[in-house]
Order: sequence, then C-alpha cells, then structure tokens
Amino acid sequence: MGSMSIKRKLTGASVGIPPRHVDFSMAEDSPRYFYGNNATATMFFAMLSGSFPPGERFFMESVRSFRDRIEDDHLKAQVSGFMGQEAIHGREHDRLNALLAERGFDMESSDRIVKFGLKIFDLMPASTRLAATTFMEHFTALLAEQLLNDEGFAGRADPEMIKIWQWHALEELEHKSVAYDVYSIIGNSRLERVVAALASSVVLLPMIGGTWAWMLAKEGKLGSAKDNITGLKMLFGMNGFVTKIIPKMPLYLKSSFHPKDHDTTELECVWREKLFGENGALASEFKNKAALQESLH
Repeated sequence: MGSMSIKRKLTGASVGIPPRHVDFSMAEDSPRYFYGNNATATMFFAMLSGSFPPGERFFMESVRSFRDRIEDDHLKAQVSGFMGQEAIHGREHDRLNALLAERGFDMESSDRIVKFGLKIFDLMPASTRLAATTFMEHFTALLAEQLLNDEGFAGRADPEMIKIWQWHALEELEHKSVAYDVYSIIGNSRLERVVAALASSVVLLPMIGGTWAWMLAKEGKLGSAKDNITGLKMLFGMNGFVTKIIPKMPLYLKSSFHPKDHDTTELECVWREKLFGENGALASEFKNKAALQESLH
C-alpha cells in the first residue's frame, strides 16, 4: 500500500503573504529631514508613520470580527498572513516613531489624534468598520504602488530610512485584497462601502491634515514659506507623490471594484527580489527567512 499523503495546513507564506521579521537598523545618523532635506515633506511621512500603528490595529480588529465566518482554507491562510504582516508593521513603525520622538518630533499627537478618529468608527456596525478598512487598504495599496514605482521618491529619501517604507509598501500590495475578500463573505454592500469611504474621508482627512500642520508648527517650520512651498510641491504638485494617487481613489466606489483588478503582481515580484533576494537590500535584516521557506515545503 502506498503511504497516505498528509495535507499540510496552509500558512500565510504558502499563499503569498509571508509575515517577515525584519530587523531595521534605524540609523541614528540619518538626516533630520529624511525626505528631500525638507521639513514639510518629512513631517508628512512622520505623521503617516505615527498613524500606522493604531491604524494597523484597527484593520486587524475589523477583520478579526468576521474570522469565524471564513470557511475557505486559502482565505483563512491569507488572513493569517495579513494579521502577521500588519502586526509586524505596527511594531516596526512603533520603533521608528520612538526614534523620531527622540529627535524631538511630536509623534504623540499623531498617535493620539488618529486613535480619537478611529474611536468614532466604534459607533458604527462591525460590517461598516470592515468596509472602512477596505477603503483605507485601497488607499494604502495605491500609496504603496506609488512609492515603489516612483524613482524620484527613492532619489529624495535617505537610503537607510527608505528601507522600512519599501518593505511596508511591498507587503501592503501582497495583502491588499484580503480585507475586501473577507468583506465579500458578509455581503459587500456597495452602499455601505460608499458610506464607509465618506466617513473615513470626513473623519480622518481633517485630523491627518491638522496633525501634519501641528507637527510642523512644533518644529517651527509652519509658515516657513520656502520649505512649505517646496514640500507641498513634492507631495501635491503637478507630478507630486500624492497627486498621482488621488485620481485612482474613486475606483473604490465602482460596484464591480476589486483590489486585484489593478494588477501589481509584476511589481511585487521585482521588489521581493530587490529587497529579499540573495543580494537584496534587506537580505541581512530578514530574520525568519528559513522559517518561512520551511512553511512552503
């Protein structure tokens, strides 16, 4: 008799969403204004970093609320990978935020204000919180794609500081459809998605903008015309980093929307090799490579 094959349990790594433990050096000698040597643009990314840990926890909790409704083994494994990646993102951005706080950046305000904004979603049904997560994941996927595609971004950023952003961006693309696929299981109401998108925009955008301005003021750079104009042009000018994302945001409102409709598979393959290949920029910082490879066999 032939030996019976034992079906291995799927993992995040085996379905293309590996939770990578990466130990960033967070070089203390990196320039204070690590993006374009510009305070306005640097504070924008510092504000984003400050918002990530509470945001990642919100995403995880909104998906966890419906985890018991998932019957498909492949999606279960994708959710495990999503949870692992998001947890590590929060941890590493906490470390980055602590470093920036040591430099005198007001990182507490970003964390506190985003937490306050997210508390408003606690008043909404669990399904609406998950819909809001799918909208925010759409934004972060677009942000990630832009970051990895924009050679100008890499050229303006400190080469050590940018590594955490490139790693985060790659993994955002790897798991960009997970929350949406879970939401599809519980109904995927287009009306609810529209409400969630509007609520997310109305609640979070003013808070994020206000936090950015506050952090600049604390830095003594709000009203520094040359710095402010240069930074705003980098981000929101004709070819600005954020400007290129904005036209794609309404795609979420289409009744037929799915994150995978916009294919970033090739971009992900390129950056997996750039970061984690044999000579990748993060090959030496990638601490659980062997464990993830083992889970594939």
